Amino acid sequence: MASIRSRIVRELTHQYMKRQWIQTGSDAGQGRKSVAAARRDFERRMSLLPTARDVRLEREQIAGVDCEWHVPKGCDGSPLIYYLHGGGFVVGGPSTHRRLVSHIASEAKMRAIVPDYRLSPENPFPAALDDSLKVWRGLRSRGEDSMRMVIGGDSAGGNLSVGTILSLRDAGEELPKACFLMSPWLDLAGEGESYETRLTDDPWFRPEQMKAVAARYCGASELRKPLVSPVYADMAGFPSTLIQVGNDEILLSDSKRLADNIDTSGGHVELNIYPKMWHVFQYFIGQMPESREALSEISQFLSLQVAN
Repeated sequence: MASIRSRIVRELTHQYMKRQWIQTGSDAGQGRKSVAAARRDFERRMSLLPTARDVRLEREQIAGVDCEWHVPKGCDGSPLIYYLHGGGFVVGGPSTHRRLVSHIASEAKMRAIVPDYRLSPENPFPAALDDSLKVWRGLRSRGEDSMRMVIGGDSAGGNLSVGTILSLRDAGEELPKACFLMSPWLDLAGEGESYETRLTDDPWFRPEQMKAVAARYCGASELRKPLVSPVYADMAGFPSTLIQVGNDEILLSDSKRLADNIDTSGGHVELNIYPKMWHVFQYFIGQMPESREALSEISQFLSLQVAN
């Protein structure tokens, strides 16, 4: 049963999302204005949330991309979490995800870095993925060991995490030791069964809204490209992966399909479906016990992976 706190958070965020969803009108000028307003609001609200107390924040530019470091006390030489933030490829940045990433880093006792990749619609696919690859390769060129690096992300950042790994694999480069994904958005074509079966359960999203956001990221002819929608990709050689997803979100089938593909390809994957939870519920660490449970699971998974 969902905790009382989670039920309160669910209702409050449901009301907020109803008010704040990006407008999907056909007028291009209106669209740009609504995107800018959504970015400002998201930034204003999320950047004020407190970070983990033992984590030091630092800014640095790597390969021309602004990045933010999260370094827990006493962990300067620890393994590295390469984190790609969510936001539908349209909103978000390192500051909006400080709370979540700092707590993941603190819990896992690992450094983390968050690239401020370019956003759409000004910078459509593959700009965000290109930025991710530039920063990853910049870190590697500085001596970071891929066997002590993991990639993770939420929502659209989960998509970019998988896309980054697939791109590195196809280029014949060394892969991260592991991957963790929270409510990853992996099918921008929106063809999974949960887009219908979870329609009345999801407190945040509707399929038509997701399609409108996807259209800001790429053209209709690109929706089924493996680097746009990784559920259509060959997952051979993919590293050990943990996927967390809420049972009540319309993106549930994205996670299930990716897990099946990794398993069929001979990879190791752990899929944890949290009852009564919604999209990236982990974000509410400190407000509900389910978020703490999920971050503890991520920490244990990462500790085991980098130790082997």
